[in-house]
Amino acid sequence: MLEDVKLRLASFGYTVVDGDSWVLDFVIDKVTNHIKNSCNITEIPDGLKEVAVDMVVGEFLKGKKGTGQLDESEILASDAVTTIKLGDTNVQFDAAASSSVQLEALIAYLLRGYGADLVTYRRLKW
Repeated sequence: MLEDVKLRLASFGYTVVDGDSWVLDFVIDKVTNHIKNSCNITEIPDGLKEVAVDMVVGEFLKGKKGTGQLDESEILASDAVTTIKLGDTNVQFDAAASSSVQLEALIAYLLRGYGADLVTYRRLKW
């Protein structure tokens, strides 16, 4: 999953540095455990892998932004990123919007409620 997270971060213009390794491992474990506990399962199913990657990226960017360790101007700075689409969810960024507003919209999109996705894989707990 780590390589997928790095590729997803790169798609938004963030370059992973050596200092990010521990944080990424922590966030991956946190999200993985959250999904497993929410669904009462022992493995992340294939249908939730992309959800898990987006959740990890959202948590990571939120933490970096919250601690002031993120250069917002580098994220989504490229004009090539104008639309993010997943299923029927579509996020577009206004070219005139500040990088901070764009980043907030991206983080909100990545951390959006995945309840319906998780419920699909939920098992009853006895």
